[in-house]
Amino acid sequence: MKRPPAAVKPARAGADAQVRRGLWQAATLLGLSGVAGLVYQVLWIKQLSLVVGVDVHAVTIGVSAFFGGLALGGWAVGRMADRVASAWRLYVWLECAIAVLGVAVTLALAHAAAPFAWLEVRAGAVAWALPLALVALPAIAMGGTLPALMRAIRSDGVALGGNGGRLYAANTAGAIVGTLLAAFVAIPLLGVTGSAVAAAVLNGLAALGAWWFGRDATATAEVPTVPEAGARASGQRVLALTLYALAGAIALGYEVVWSQAMVQFLSTRAFAFAVMLAAYLAGLMIGSLFVAKRVDRSSDPWGVFALLIVAAGLVALVEFAWLGEWLPAAQHVVSQRVLGATGNLLAATCASFAVAALCVVFVPTLLLGAAFPYVVRLSVDPSRAGSGVGAVLALNTLGGIVGSVLAGVWLVPTLGVIHTLGVLATGSGLVAVLAVAFGDGVTRRARFAIPLLAVITLIVAVATPADRLAALLASTRGGSLVFYEESRGATVAVVEQGKAGQRFHRLYIQGVSNSGDTMTSLRYMRLQALLPLIVHDGTPRASLVIGLGTGITAGATLQYPGLEQRVVAELLPAVVRAVPEFRGNFGVARDARIDIRLRDGRRELLQCPQRYDLITLEPPPPSASGVVNLYSREFYRLAAARLQPGGIVAQWLPLPTQNRDDTRSLVRSFLDVFPHATLWTTELHEMLLVGSLQPMVLDAGRITSRFAQPQVADALRAVGVASPAALLATYVTDRAGLDWFAGDAPAVTDDRPRIEYTSWVRRQDFPPVLRELLDLTGDPPLAGASDALYQDIRRERQTLHTFYAAGLDAYRGDREQWLRDIGTVMRADPENPYYNWFTGGRSGR
Repeated sequence: MKRPPAAVKPARAGADAQVRRGLWQAATLLGLSGVAGLVYQVLWIKQLSLVVGVDVHAVTIGVSAFFGGLALGGWAVGRMADRVASAWRLYVWLECAIAVLGVAVTLALAHAAAPFAWLEVRAGAVAWALPLALVALPAIAMGGTLPALMRAIRSDGVALGGNGGRLYAANTAGAIVGTLLAAFVAIPLLGVTGSAVAAAVLNGLAALGAWWFGRDATATAEVPTVPEAGARASGQRVLALTLYALAGAIALGYEVVWSQAMVQFLSTRAFAFAVMLAAYLAGLMIGSLFVAKRVDRSSDPWGVFALLIVAAGLVALVEFAWLGEWLPAAQHVVSQRVLGATGNLLAATCASFAVAALCVVFVPTLLLGAAFPYVVRLSVDPSRAGSGVGAVLALNTLGGIVGSVLAGVWLVPTLGVIHTLGVLATGSGLVAVLAVAFGDGVTRRARFAIPLLAVITLIVAVATPADRLAALLASTRGGSLVFYEESRGATVAVVEQGKAGQRFHRLYIQGVSNSGDTMTSLRYMRLQALLPLIVHDGTPRASLVIGLGTGITAGATLQYPGLEQRVVAELLPAVVRAVPEFRGNFGVARDARIDIRLRDGRRELLQCPQRYDLITLEPPPPSASGVVNLYSREFYRLAAARLQPGGIVAQWLPLPTQNRDDTRSLVRSFLDVFPHATLWTTELHEMLLVGSLQPMVLDAGRITSRFAQPQVADALRAVGVASPAALLATYVTDRAGLDWFAGDAPAVTDDRPRIEYTSWVRRQDFPPVLRELLDLTGDPPLAGASDALYQDIRRERQTLHTFYAAGLDAYRGDREQWLRDIGTVMRADPENPYYNWFTGGRSGR
């Protein structure tokens, strides 16, 4: 064998150094681009929920448009990269386009909800072209960044798989940073628009970097074609692309399943989703980076690819079969250790999220990420690196769209989470079997091992109990399951809990408690509907309840005889089916007088021009992901536009779920829309904001006569409100007092949804906020009230506030003072079922 001339060695060494330098330059740029891209994605998914609604079909369609843009960009720009004179220059233009379009789309989506609703009523499905085009257009440019830089680094084709893996890992590393940056820093500090501008700055830096790195590269060098076996090699490339597209469908299906199944080990907070997505992306990145040095030396790339795909499915399935109470226990241990080391509750809670994500999500995605470099090696022609990598990304992304739609909209509602996971894992086994059956050069060992693993996967899928998650939910919550449905968009469960004599049912959505039918819940939810109807300065005829939940608030409207129309907006059909399991809702799910509309509350107000005398809300806590849409200033403006003259909005205000500053911001956003507002206390932990555009007169005679209606009186007496005086004793303050409390707190807005990203609330932070609000208490400004009525109100209020003092004693752990305070309460009102519930006495019906 002849040695190359001595002069060739330095030339080759120089070329290798140039490739290495170009690789690191491209990796740096893709890292920046990945950060910006994930920030945009988080922002646009959030904004799409305001435009098209939070229904799973709507969000899936919107997200699919984004990924469809990525796929189109990967394919089209990849082909373009092989033809342009300078791929570096092409990348500069792509980043500039992303920066401009990213900010423009963010601004457009902020104002697209009303036009979309108007257009959908008149043009139907045609209206969807508006949001879909908005998110797809910049995504096209994003999808072209990796193919453009693969062409720009001028690889000679020998290390194509390795270079592709390294750049994919760099882009994914940026995506991890973008995911965490959006949830923990950008949106909380900068808001939606500010975050988009910050992302655009990163795109600008990437464009500037590409211009600098490519300033001496006037043309993209042609890469000599590696000899191949003609049609056979082409067929192998098509096979690799097809199988990787199927793998993409399976991978996104896994993400859908994990998102729905893992929430019971996480929470509904945006931080939890960010940590889980970061773990998902970290697996992809590390897997791709780990094999990048080995992929081009592998003697059996088809066999390794098949092994990675089938192993990912098997591991994902085994991890769910293995789940048990050990996981919450491990989360608790890690959380407590992090809390002890840092003193930071948010860090401790996120550490517990990371434990769950690493135990369930990380290893399968590690294996899936490792498959990407092998697909690049098997499917990309070195002479057409741009179009080849673009095709890989495009087909994998299109497969992901199909997989996420099938899993979220059809498989999970039809088969359940565990069986869906089994179908996906079995599908991964089939992909692996096809790879070893038709791939070139597969070793005998691989041809034996891969089908065996596929069969094992099928056996595990069949053997894993379908109620695995249901049983785990009940056992970790210390109760017994009475209802369970893995439905479209969420898992809904009803668990019976409590001790003998005080058994109750609790509603869990996505594994997270959403109230129940305890006496405390019955009290505040009945007051949520009946209090504003009784004090209404007019004759209420139509009401809207946003959020069916346990049905108690909506059911309370059935007890008010003056209403002629009762509408409920509920997002999840499974919640409607679960409602009969709760007591105290007066059979609301089967009552023909209730019009239950399966739509999120904001979409109901946007699309339906109907006006109401009362709009009352009982959504999940405002810190839950996406729920801030029902607490923002823009939402209150929308609700105000749907009120009849003199109509009122009643907003549930839970105190223990946010910090003092966040509660002040919630109040401020309400006050910014409703010039006439009052605050009422409906339970120890809950309050009620009541607002109107016109002055509200509290007429003592009208309130007394409305309370005297038999159905109204019975419903309220059962929860400890036995008289008009007891009802009016829950009054706290008027607009002036609320203004003082809110102070200069910034309002919650769609652009600044700070409540969703607030730090974790410590248990001891609730009592000071409650005391501060109760200190504002004064007599309600009643028209036509007698001195005797005011005396009764003050006596009832004294007892109620003493009971609250007993509750705060319990928070401090001061049992002696609790005994004194609760004794005073029971001597003053021994027959009150609300007070009795806390002392083991009688409960409400």
